Amino acid sequence: MSGPVKEEFAIDVRNVSKIYGSGDSAFKALDDIAVAIRENEFFTLLGPSGCGKTTLLRLIAGFSYPSTGEIRLHGRDIATLPPHRRPVNTVFQNYALFPHMTVSENIGFGLKMLGWRKAEIRDSVEKVLRLVKLDALKHRRTAQLSGGQQQRVALARALAPQPKVLLLDEPLSALDFKLRKDMQIELKRLQHETGITFIFVTHDQEEALTMADRIAVMSAGRILQIGAPREIYDRPAERFVADFIGESNFLTARVLSCAGGTAEVALSEETRIPARVAEGFEPAGQVSLVVRPEHAELVDAHADAHLTGRLEDVVYFGTDTHFHVALNQGRFIVRRQNNRSAGDAPQRGAAVGIRIDDGAAQILKD
Repeated sequence: MSGPVKEEFAIDVRNVSKIYGSGDSAFKALDDIAVAIRENEFFTLLGPSGCGKTTLLRLIAGFSYPSTGEIRLHGRDIATLPPHRRPVNTVFQNYALFPHMTVSENIGFGLKMLGWRKAEIRDSVEKVLRLVKLDALKHRRTAQLSGGQQQRVALARALAPQPKVLLLDEPLSALDFKLRKDMQIELKRLQHETGITFIFVTHDQEEALTMADRIAVMSAGRILQIGAPREIYDRPAERFVADFIGESNFLTARVLSCAGGTAEVALSEETRIPARVAEGFEPAGQVSLVVRPEHAELVDAHADAHLTGRLEDVVYFGTDTHFHVALNQGRFIVRRQNNRSAGDAPQRGAAVGIRIDDGAAQILKD
């Protein structure tokens, strides 16, 4: 007889809702959330403030309980278990370190509370100190550390008990830009080396694209789309996702035909282009298109352009330049061009054309 089948998912959230209050004052923070997070995955919950991502994290951690639904960890329902009975640890925005303790004492404190033996605590502390590259500072008090070093201590403390899942609630938000970029790489390295499932909360779309294996984009207590970073960026299913992830050009078009995941749409009476269609969506009539700025090629106004207009502004960003074009149809479109490959650019006020790369346009659910 074969043994039990191992649960594929580290965390499986099944139709979870969270309601605060009752009656007319009731507020639904989470609305029928369903998401399965794989073992050893770096999974990111992405969305604006108030969208419900931290609420979902708190439910997984056990700091709050769902109003309806189940939360399973490797097949076991943990929705009603208190935090200390879940093999889950959390790193918060506020690292909550003990300033009067050394780095080693901070990391070992939680293990002591769990009843670990001194030798086990010592070995675990030494291991995670090497992992976060802080072994040379183990005798220093945390109040004497930089922000980035304190963040590493908080990570080490959370990793020391060897949790099945590590929850990270915007832990990089207090760091300056360069340090935040460095720590993004460090977090990805730590997740890879430990094999622990990381669930990371952020409102920073660049942070999510940089670090995640998969991203769940949230808005108003719902998950709008789940996918790999490239999928979320290149194939946003809804207008909110396209607008929140990266920069976008939105155009209006009319659907002429649709088959096999591709539609033919009319931008004007003279201009027709192909556009991708999200799975399970059957567009008709007037629709919204998204075109990323790097896929809107700037061409001569008399060339074979899909759209024409006048160059309103040129914005230099170092690595690339943005060309803002006022279209003759009364809309705006932005072209992003890498400066390494840039040739002679037209001057402000010049008549220009825009050609959309083949397969770059995506029809959105509004």
